[in-house]
Amino acid sequence: MAVERFPVEAGAIMVFARAVGDPNPIYYDEDYAARTEVGGVIAPPTFVQSSAQFDPDYPLRPTPGKPWFGSGRTPTGVARTEGEGQRRQGSSLHAEQEFTYHRPIRPGAVLSVSTRAGASWEKTGRSGKLLFSESITEYRDDHGELVVTARGVAVKTQRPPSEGTR
Repeated sequence: MAVERFPVEAGAIMVFARAVGDPNPIYYDEDYAARTEVGGVIAPPTFVQSSAQFDPDYPLRPTPGKPWFGSGRTPTGVARTEGEGQRRQGSSLHAEQEFTYHRPIRPGAVLSVSTRAGASWEKTGRSGKLLFSESITEYRDDHGELVVTARGVAVKTQRPPSEGTR
């Protein structure tokens, strides 16, 4: 993730909660939230994913005048280059996501974001080798204290050379 600063705003928390269909008033009602164990409005689980909107190069957000994932006639909206996709060497996908909250995220926080590579490993599946890679993203407050750790795992299939083209 290429974002360095992620300002957390009350309106963004409410909109995110509503977008994911979570009606819990702890995400927007200050009076209600003040009477709870956490003592105030907090962000819902997975909220840190919205920090991607602060990344100017986020590939899943449309850019006016440019093809993007999900646009156009092709599955990605981006035309393939000559020979690309002709041989099925494999594909990759997002396999797993986990969040560890070290404390709640509250409106007014400004988080710094850093991502590093984690572990990588291989397994053999029915269709060939599976290559797993982990990324660790840390969200810290303005005092450098860890607020959330996000761990994501991607898996790429690597087809055996004998399969050739399909």
